[in-house]
Amino acid sequence: MSATTLAVTDQIREYLLSVNVREPAVLTRLRDETQRLPAGGMQISPEQGRFMAFLVELLGVRRYLEVGVFTGYSSLSVALAMPPDGRIVACDRSEEWTSVARRYWKEAGVEDKVELRIGDALDSLDALIASGARGTFDFAFVDADKERALDYYDKSLELLRPGGLFGFDNALWSGRVADPKDREPSTLAVRALNQRVSNDSRVSSTLVPIGDGLLLATKR
Repeated sequence: MSATTLAVTDQIREYLLSVNVREPAVLTRLRDETQRLPAGGMQISPEQGRFMAFLVELLGVRRYLEVGVFTGYSSLSVALAMPPDGRIVACDRSEEWTSVARRYWKEAGVEDKVELRIGDALDSLDALIASGARGTFDFAFVDADKERALDYYDKSLELLRPGGLFGFDNALWSGRVADPKDREPSTLAVRALNQRVSNDSRVSSTLVPIGDGLLLATKR
């Protein structure tokens, strides 16, 4: 037992990946291609992708909402873990990055599970709410611009069913949220969301130190 979270050294991480991440070849290829991009650092880690897939399997997720697709690693991880009737609504503003995601969805045989909505994500969420999708999603994951984190949270919560799971990436923001001297707008926004979710009686939450911090909240 330990009273504190173990610091993950490079050696420990290699061991973690060797026993924990059963990464399909298609995900490895996508990860390798993404890492060669100038913005490749925005991709989630393979251990986080596996953790999200595990949550999907555990909860029996059939309706998944994603805000911030990038090149598709998280959505593909989830799609591969969902049952054949699982459906994803993926929101992003970039045709360029999501064109990579589309290629890999097709290669993996899950493209029919994914509805990609290109445009402003808040507009896409509003459109879903207006269409009657309130309370129909099992899992909502946000990995998008941090300044609008609170808006994404509130709208995602509307779209989640009771018992549904909300996930927010970069909740530790490279450690900047713990530095009171950091007053950058993005840091303040992540810090505000963490505090809001922690105090929100509508959810039960936890912040998991995986990747850059994964904030999870279950809608009551």
